[in-house]
Amino acid sequence: MNSFVLYLYLVKATVTAFSGLTSLPVIQHDLVDVRHVLTESQLNAAVAAGRTAPGPNGSYVISVGYFVDGIPGAIAGYFAMITPAFLILPLLRYVGSRAEQPRVKGAIQAVTIAAAALIVSATLPLARDSITGWLPAAIAAASFLTVALTKIDTFWIMATSAAAGLAAFFLHL
Repeated sequence: MNSFVLYLYLVKATVTAFSGLTSLPVIQHDLVDVRHVLTESQLNAAVAAGRTAPGPNGSYVISVGYFVDGIPGAIAGYFAMITPAFLILPLLRYVGSRAEQPRVKGAIQAVTIAAAALIVSATLPLARDSITGWLPAAIAAASFLTVALTKIDTFWIMATSAAAGLAAFFLHL
């Protein structure tokens, strides 16, 4: 796939996203389901790389670009990741002064709910691909409960989950 075309697909996903991973369903649909230039496993790896690296949650698009087109794809992913930030500045200036109006507040709340629904819809196919037995299901459930019920930093939850997965692999569980 041409790097410019890849950039257009990725920027479509990142511009329509309202937080890091809400672009995931768009990327999955365009690059995995329709174009077949990315596999579910590669998308999972890209999300994992983006979540473990420091920086914004949407940085996984750089890894997506790399999996699709190597270094030029990673560059396209980087530019797709930063494009919304440059486009949002004029919008913030315009909307910022109107943020307390009931219609604007309602629109912001609707966008937040839509973003949450997109994250859930993207998580289910990824979970199906990565949860392959009782142990990965137990690790995923424990991780979810820890995130939902405690204030433990995500890094420690992911590190503990990775350690549990590695221990299970080496113990042949």
